[in-house]
Amino acid sequence: MNKFFAFCILLLLPVTAHAAPSAGTNGRLNWSMRTTWTLDVKPLDFVQSLDNRKVFVLGSDARVHVYTQDGTLLGSIPVDKNTTAIDIAPRGETLYLINDRDNTYTALDVGVIQSIDITGAPVMGREDAPVTLVIFSDFQCPYCSKVQPLLKQVLDHNRDTLKIVFKHLPLPMHNEAEPAALAAIAAQNQGKFWQMHDALFAAKPLTPEKIDQAARQIGLDMARFKKDMNSPETRQKLARDMMDARKADVSGTPTLFINGRRVTNRSEQAIQQMIDQEVRKAGSADKSEKK
Repeated sequence: MNKFFAFCILLLLPVTAHAAPSAGTNGRLNWSMRTTWTLDVKPLDFVQSLDNRKVFVLGSDARVHVYTQDGTLLGSIPVDKNTTAIDIAPRGETLYLINDRDNTYTALDVGVIQSIDITGAPVMGREDAPVTLVIFSDFQCPYCSKVQPLLKQVLDHNRDTLKIVFKHLPLPMHNEAEPAALAAIAAQNQGKFWQMHDALFAAKPLTPEKIDQAARQIGLDMARFKKDMNSPETRQKLARDMMDARKADVSGTPTLFINGRRVTNRSEQAIQQMIDQEVRKAGSADKSEKK
């Protein structure tokens, strides 16, 4: 189905959705309706991300409205009133605009502010810090290991305003990533997550023997460690982190968020700029509450 034909169908949906059959066959074709919902604005153009998670609709109100696949509005982006066509990068991370009056092309970076559950997750820094940096990480991922010095440096420069929260996302291609995550959760039960965190990243290559050695090295109660590592509760904690990653559209590691905003540039300067922005926001919110 080309984009123009799909767009024609979308234009007809609000009028014909109730009359059209939800399923049927014709010749060698068969169809069934996956979903239908009413738009908040008259559509001029639309495009859907390749992962089917987001729908971008250019409205007659000079805004691009961004929806989830079930029709939940995530927000809208103001555009020039002469914008006539839109397109997106595969996952919707970039929005492309065509203006037929000025003959201009514009590319906008688009990010969804994620609400990530950090209940019970390991925290480094002040618990009441106004800025939260969440990292989804894998102990066998070489890039996750390389980002650790950067995170410690950023935390050192923002001791009063930043806390770092660790979330597990062991990737399936790393055989020891899941056992290492379970070991880190077991170590957290004994109040030694960050010691285990550092020991696991220092273990190269990561093996079952080195995971066990790391636990002994940081002084864990080994009987409790073994029991906790294999308990259903530990696996449930890991499963929750992995589900949180899925909800936040995270599929690789390391992935960082600052107050729910995905970090796309992992340079120290870019991260510091994001932290400063969030600190200013927090300061403005405090002033508003005091008035």
